[in-house]
Amino acid sequence: MRSRELILYRELTKESLFERLTRLIGRHDAGELKKLSAKEKEGLSDESCEAVRELIELAEGCGFDGNLWQCYLANLLVNAENAYSLACELKEEPSGTITEAVGRDFEVLKYYYDWDFARMAEELELPQLQLILAYQRDDRSGRMYNHRISGHICALAKEMAGAENPQEMRRAVAGFYQRFGVGKFGLHKSFRICPGEDGVTIEPIRNIAHVKFDDLVGYEGAKKKLRDNTDAFVAKRPANNCLLFGDAGTGKSSSIKAMTNEYYEKGLRVIEINKYQFQYLSAVISQIKSRSYRFVIYMDDLSFEDYETDYKYLKAVIEGGLEKKPENVLIYATSNRRHLIRENYSDKEDEDMHTGDTVQEKLSLAYRFGVTIYFGRPDKKEFQTIVQTLATRYGIEMPQEELFLEANKWELSHGGLSGRTASQFIDYLRGIG
Repeated sequence: MRSRELILYRELTKESLFERLTRLIGRHDAGELKKLSAKEKEGLSDESCEAVRELIELAEGCGFDGNLWQCYLANLLVNAENAYSLACELKEEPSGTITEAVGRDFEVLKYYYDWDFARMAEELELPQLQLILAYQRDDRSGRMYNHRISGHICALAKEMAGAENPQEMRRAVAGFYQRFGVGKFGLHKSFRICPGEDGVTIEPIRNIAHVKFDDLVGYEGAKKKLRDNTDAFVAKRPANNCLLFGDAGTGKSSSIKAMTNEYYEKGLRVIEINKYQFQYLSAVISQIKSRSYRFVIYMDDLSFEDYETDYKYLKAVIEGGLEKKPENVLIYATSNRRHLIRENYSDKEDEDMHTGDTVQEKLSLAYRFGVTIYFGRPDKKEFQTIVQTLATRYGIEMPQEELFLEANKWELSHGGLSGRTASQFIDYLRGIG
């Protein structure tokens, strides 16, 4: 089989479906399929049906349409992390011996990419293969990819189909790597970490709320401070770790979501981690420090009780350890506490001979965030402004006096004045029609 000739893209041969279909193509080339017994033909038909099923499942899961074999190969290529793809991600397409090696790979890949399954279906009486040639679906969004990602991959598949030779096909794929990146970090905006027996893996969060900064009413100064710091970071200028603190329901976490959406196209990726996973921070950073993206390690609702000591892992990573923190990594956190660690009056009592040291130990974590942004609870007038803005945005028609009266009743029994309470009130009105 020609797939055995692959060098840089040799990992593709470990994909079960790729291996089975390229083996089928190889057997067809060798003339073996014309000599099958009746029982062997039944087995071939079963094998073909299973391959078609897997491709259709892939199409529905990823949001692909058109030629599913070509979409499948395009999907494998955009997720293939190797010396060539990672070099393209970091800079322009590399030159030298690596180009010769990848050129041989694309000769093999184009041979398979252009394979005529319609002719095979007719010659071997396998009509099921026709189903993968022009697949149609109503909605391109899938469980694995959203509409944007699936659209990029389908567009690449069509571009490769129009390539006249392996060199054009290689340039199309290299252009994708340069524009969007490669693998999970190229395709997805946000991630979570999953510790396991084999170490820590970084897994995509496939559905993130599509919040924009304009969706957050008020807090213009806080939003500007967050955007200024993030602008500097993605532009590779000096930037600081950032702490968003203040009252509950004031838009801290929503601001992080808005930042994630706004800066994705500029190369920002966000990895969410909780305080019980701080021991894995070094392992996570080691996986991302050599990538071309800018990474924000995000910690939501960060705070510690006085008996918890996990914050010391975070202190060492942020600043103070022997190993320098990579330039492409920052720490962003949200918290209801300005100083993050609960302080007690006992910290200031005399039984500790070095009372100041105890207090400073607890405050030192917050001090390591160079930028702190306050999100305060709105006053009554600001709360009413948020309610009115959201009501107008969603087309709720209600006299202003009645709207404010009902909003005030709502906040009294739902947590008080906050942007979250205002949003929940508007959602309630939308729900009851």
